[in-house]
Amino acid sequence: MPVTVVRLNLVEPGATPASLAARYRAALEMAAYADRHGITTVQTEEHHGVADNWLPSPFAFAGAVLGATRRLAVTVSAVIGPLHDPLRLAEDIAVLDLIGGGRLATVAGIGYRPEEYAMFGVDFARRGRLQDELLETLLKAWTGEEFAYRGRTVRVTPRPFTRPHPLLLVGGSSKAAARRAARFGLPFFPSAHLPELEAYYKERLVEYGTEGWTMMPAAETPLLHVSADPDRTWAEHGARFLHEARTYASWQSSEIRSAVRSAAGTVEELRAEGVYRVVTPDECVGLGLDTCVLHPLVGGMPVQEGWRSLRLFAREVLPALAG
Repeated sequence: MPVTVVRLNLVEPGATPASLAARYRAALEMAAYADRHGITTVQTEEHHGVADNWLPSPFAFAGAVLGATRRLAVTVSAVIGPLHDPLRLAEDIAVLDLIGGGRLATVAGIGYRPEEYAMFGVDFARRGRLQDELLETLLKAWTGEEFAYRGRTVRVTPRPFTRPHPLLLVGGSSKAAARRAARFGLPFFPSAHLPELEAYYKERLVEYGTEGWTMMPAAETPLLHVSADPDRTWAEHGARFLHEARTYASWQSSEIRSAVRSAAGTVEELRAEGVYRVVTPDECVGLGLDTCVLHPLVGGMPVQEGWRSLRLFAREVLPALAG
């Protein structure tokens, strides 16, 4: 049985407060529906100051999802670590870990948009050092013991539910990220299928005398939308897929590697490329993926269309995958 993920980033170009509130409520209802039908994970993420309303507050949303569900995991992939106060983030994750009974996973990245750092008055050039401080602080804070922090003695309570600490992975596509993960003895989450970087991470584990593991995307990890009529869906909603693909690609330099990065400039190119795929239930099963990432509200997709995709996946794809 593959891992099944519902990705929710709440993008909606041109949203009104009322339409965005309806989208958030629908996303929580989708998470509860996914939980009841055996989908394993809801994934969310963090971006700031984006005109199309990309979710900026992943832990607030994760808390709502955890409260609406009972079994599925919630993954924040990724939190932009240097933009957060380390002590407050330690407290927030500890509380969410208690609420969810250990169902929260956090991937800590450093981001790649200088404008996000400028928005919060954080020096982009110091992001590596700030990330090191964040990870060190989280691991010390979650022991519940006193420790030295910026010249003073502090203690973070409550202690999390999970021992020795909530699931925390280091994300990225660089050797610096792999070294950081190994140095702290944390799992590594490459942002794309990068076997050479996984090998580098394992070498650094030996060098630092630490232990860890890799959660790496497969060579093929498309974003899926399930439809009874893919031609209709592409014709009616292809611009929504393209909007998200072009927005995401515009943020990333050539050095950034991502499993869902698109080079398409038109809907036709995007469809042919395969990063975003609209498939029938039978085609979805036939892909034979180790991880199925469903993206029902992609690019501001109308809520009703998102529900059609999710229900087709739950009713026709999941039973077939379970065999």
